[in-house]
Amino acid sequence: MGGWGIFFNIIILIGVVVLIVWAVKQFTRSNDTGSRSSGSSSQPLSARDILDMRYARGELTREEYQAMMQDIG
Repeated sequence: MGGWGIFFNIIILIGVVVLIVWAVKQFTRSNDTGSRSSGSSSQPLSARDILDMRYARGELTREEYQAMMQDIG
């Protein structure tokens, strides 16, 4: 049993490490999307940039996009 116990402990340890790596990747990826949208500059995004990104992500229909673009000029 001693040999098998060590084997299972190693498997559990590997599983925990894989789970931690996965969780860190998920966390950094979700934070990454916010930082990418603003870019590296310190200037805020324009209304057109925000509309373009929302349309590209599929949050707006074509009609909504065009109506909002007319609203902002």
